[in-house]
Amino acid sequence: MNSIMKIARTAGVFYLLYVVTSVIANLFGKFVFVEAPVTIDHILTHATQFRIGFVINLFSVVLFLLAAWALYVLLKPVNKDLALLFLLFNVAGFAVWLFSSLCLFGSLVILNGTEAIKAFQPDQLHALAVFCFGLYKTGVFIAQVPYGVWLFPLGYLVLKSGFLPKILGMLLIADGICQFVYVCQRLILPDLAVIAYPCLVVSFIAEVSLAMWLAIKAVKPRLSVNPE
Repeated sequence: MNSIMKIARTAGVFYLLYVVTSVIANLFGKFVFVEAPVTIDHILTHATQFRIGFVINLFSVVLFLLAAWALYVLLKPVNKDLALLFLLFNVAGFAVWLFSSLCLFGSLVILNGTEAIKAFQPDQLHALAVFCFGLYKTGVFIAQVPYGVWLFPLGYLVLKSGFLPKILGMLLIADGICQFVYVCQRLILPDLAVIAYPCLVVSFIAEVSLAMWLAIKAVKPRLSVNPE
């Protein structure tokens, strides 16, 4: 197996691990696709499970960054500038997501914190925890902006690569459009979540398809790339 095949499979494995760990993190932490009362109640009743989910979530984001790095190495021969661009957008999303995670952990600290925190009244602590969770959710939505933009150069490079199916590139570009629809819906029309449901389906299909193709099929052994 040549090096390009190894890089492709590495990217696919990292991407698949990111998807799997994200699901596991939510099963333990209950902080994705849920409202504040669900997460706050989970922290109060199952703090250890929440901590486990939080740690797994941190690992999942790191895996996503590693997948982006492997994709950069894989697609750099197609167009180095665009490959660097999508990597930088991924790093930006990574930074916003980490900050948002700090706010999420703040909810745990507030509800199960030190004696100094307990000087506040229970209803005040609850309100602060909900506020921190709200910051986390907003940060996650904002992180989807760079995470959405990165899909456009990524999809374009997949289309132009010559060693990956063009349908994957088209799906990734469609995924990028859906990410913006999702962000706009959550920030402008939060009560109309039904608008975003098709977008989530497209995102799942596009990114899981890319991950599975890379992990299982990898790329054609002989590349035919026209650098731009």
